[in-house]
Amino acid sequence: MEIAIISGKGGTGKSCISAAFATLQNDIVLADCDVDAANLYLIFNPACEKEEVFVTGQKAVINQTKCLKCYQCIEHCRFDAIIKERDSIRILDPLCDGCLLCSRICPSKAISMVKEDKSRLYSGDFKNGSMVYGKLAPGEENSGKLVNKVREKAKQLALKKGHKNTIIDGPPGIGCAVISTITGVDAVVIVTEPTKSGLHDLKRSLIITQGFNLKASVIINKYDINPEMSIIIEKYCQQNNTEVIGKIPFDPLVVKAMVDCKSIIDYAPDSEISKNLHDIYMKIFSSKTQNRLL
Repeated sequence: MEIAIISGKGGTGKSCISAAFATLQNDIVLADCDVDAANLYLIFNPACEKEEVFVTGQKAVINQTKCLKCYQCIEHCRFDAIIKERDSIRILDPLCDGCLLCSRICPSKAISMVKEDKSRLYSGDFKNGSMVYGKLAPGEENSGKLVNKVREKAKQLALKKGHKNTIIDGPPGIGCAVISTITGVDAVVIVTEPTKSGLHDLKRSLIITQGFNLKASVIINKYDINPEMSIIIEKYCQQNNTEVIGKIPFDPLVVKAMVDCKSIIDYAPDSEISKNLHDIYMKIFSSKTQNRLL
């Protein structure tokens, strides 16, 4: 069973909850699909058994000795990625879209294309099973494609090692990386917080899941910092046939656990918040809930 944990916005506590769920069951695959800011490996410190290069695209580079200073590339670049700098031409990496136009029109063939290959895909074992995560290099693109690679690797490990369940920690927002995260999963859990922005982005997340015919459930994190807004979120979910499977209170222990690079379950297993998360986890993975979510 594949469970995707997502949030319409950052900072809701999605990764903390994913980490807690990953330590409540042995023999599991944990996939960190927040490739722009992967962080679960910091908590679990998995053994890196395999590192794979992920090519996100290509960039233009210029050979100054071949350049004729005709400036055709500057005139035709629609992304303003090529500039004149003193007596030479400079290509601005962050702006280059890799469209190949400059390399094609250069009369002296001074411009060539090189692969962007600084992003990586990692996989290995951690104490509760197997873990896969991706790291998108700064400035590189195709996060949705790297998410697909992470999920493919997670499925391979699940089949190879016989893991029954996969927990996917998704990126925040509703962009292509989130779409790649939830496509084809068995169930989606949306983590929100009791704020106006939290409710707004919860609504956007529900629109996305409904578009893929996925039944989503909701966790309200830190619900007690704004009980009135929590009630509004619960009513909205009720009106839209969406189950709130748990409400988690604010607890400084979670912050201390993160600082100590541990999940809250490992850091304080007997705490009230750990018991609360355990109850929510059992709701998600119980056969009754699975049938309702699928």
